[in-house]
Order: sequence, then structure tokens, then C-alpha cells
Amino acid sequence: MMNLTEVHGGSLFNEANASDNFTLASLNMPINNTINILTILNLFITMISLGCTMEIFKMKAYLFKPKGVAIALLSQFCIMPITAFSLAKILQMEPIKAVTVLICGCCPGGTLSNIFSLVMKGDMNLSIVMTTCSNIAALGLMPLLLYIFSQGFTGLENAMPYVGILTALAFTLVPCAFGIAINHFKPNTAVTVKKVGLSILIISSIIICILAFYNVRNVIWMILMPDALIAASLMPLIGFTLGYATSALCRLSPQCSRTISMETGCQNIQLCITILKVAFSPEVIGAMFLFPLLYITFQCAEVFLFTLGFRCYQRVKPPAEDQC
Repeated sequence: MMNLTEVHGGSLFNEANASDNFTLASLNMPINNTINILTILNLFITMISLGCTMEIFKMKAYLFKPKGVAIALLSQFCIMPITAFSLAKILQMEPIKAVTVLICGCCPGGTLSNIFSLVMKGDMNLSIVMTTCSNIAALGLMPLLLYIFSQGFTGLENAMPYVGILTALAFTLVPCAFGIAINHFKPNTAVTVKKVGLSILIISSIIICILAFYNVRNVIWMILMPDALIAASLMPLIGFTLGYATSALCRLSPQCSRTISMETGCQNIQLCITILKVAFSPEVIGAMFLFPLLYITFQCAEVFLFTLGFRCYQRVKPPAEDQC
């Protein structure tokens, strides 16, 4: 875990943050530890549920016809990190905010993208395969991208918690593989696991939000500043738009383009929160670990508007659906 001495040594904070950091030192540590445990549990359940949606024969089919998956991975790990880096630079974010935005932008696709693809009438098999592949690829690509883009910010070169990030990423693969095994050998059990997992996920997420907002209530303004709000709103919007445009330029079908669009703009928020909570001490990260929740709020609102527009368009001109 990154401690305060290392952060100060890496110039992650400037003098203007000193008084804010002092107030963060009085955080309720039992509540903070509870949030950490529930956050890890959330990620574990999410990845098991993702694994339970995977069917090995469908994975093989897309691996032998990888065009859609390859374009999706390119979009995910190029568009989003570059967008995060550009916004942090343009908005002249403080180092800790820049770190948060970069980590969010470099995360792999999230399981919520599967639901988004469903409401947008995308290719569900492609969506699930893409989410799985991006989470596996993130084990190598996410630390690499964070290393590259952190060079653009003074003080971040040696301040990125790579060990914590790698640990969190490796942790995601075990439950995902476990879920795939359940779905392969006991498909009926997989259905139950997904239903129970969803219930636990919803309850634990609500508890995390309540505890988190209570614990950082005195510094909640950190994520409600204009720069954080602009970044949280523009990142998913740019991801959705450029993801679709890239797919269309590569001559994929409208159905596959919509799927890749949803996958590109939708980040693995559970992973992002876990990294921010586990890899950084509360004195360092403060209220910024709530940035992913701000991101997901704008993300869902934008998908709602996209869905509304798409359904209206369908009434006028039903789109042709071809294979990727």
C-alpha cells in the first residue's frame, strides 16, 4: 500500500492539499476496513457472475473469428486511456485526481456492459467474450498503460502502486475461472449462483455507498468539483462514441458496433474501486475513491439517452443486423 511518506516523496501532493490530508487522518478506520472487505467481496462476486455467463464453445468460436474481439480490445485499451490522460491534462488536475482518472480510464470492460448491450440489442455473445478477454488482457496492459501515461505528470512516475494493481487484477482471474468451471460442469448451478450473487452484489453495493459517503462526508466536495464532474461525464460519452465510430470504420455490423461501443465506454468500476481502496491509504486517496461511482452515474444516464434515441430510430428505420 502506498503510504503518505512515499506520496510526499513523489510530489503527489502539493502544499494546498496538506490541510485536507490532515482532516482525512481522522477517518473512522473500522468503517474504512469494512468498506475494503466489502469492496473486495463485490469484485469477487462480480467476476464469479461473469464467469458463470461464459460458455467455452462460444469463447472458442470468437477466438477463431477474432475480428470483433480484436477491435474491441483496441478500442478499450487505446480510446479510454488516451481519453483519461487527455482530460486530466486539459483540466489541469491535481496529481491525486489525475491518478484516479487514469486508473479508471485504464480499467478493462465491466460486466454492466453486458446489460447495456442487451438493451441496445447488441451481440450478447460478443459482449460477454469481450468483457472476459479485456479483463484477462488487463493483467498485462493496465500496468503498462499506467506506466506510460503516468510519465506525463510530474510526481507520478514512481508513485503508481503497481504491486497493488497487479494483485487486484490477478485476484479477478481466479473467481472468473471458477465461474466458467461452474457454468461448464454444472450449468443449472450457475443460474442459481448468478441470482444469489446479484442479490448480494446489490446489498453490499448499497452498504458500501452508505458507509463510504459517511466516512468522507467532510471532504466529499473533492469529487464534486468541476474538473471531476467534467471528467466523469465526458469519459464514458467519448468511449461510447469513438467505440462505435471505430467499429463502423472497420466495417463491422451495426449490431457489433453497438456492442463494442458499450464495451468501450463501460469500465470495470468494481475493479477500479478495489484498486483505489486497497492500493492507496485513506489519507492519500481521500474521497477520490468515490470517483468511479460518479463515473457510473453519468455512464448509466448516457446509456439511457442512447437507448431512448436508438429505440426511437428503430421505429422509423429498423437497422439491418449482420454478423461481425
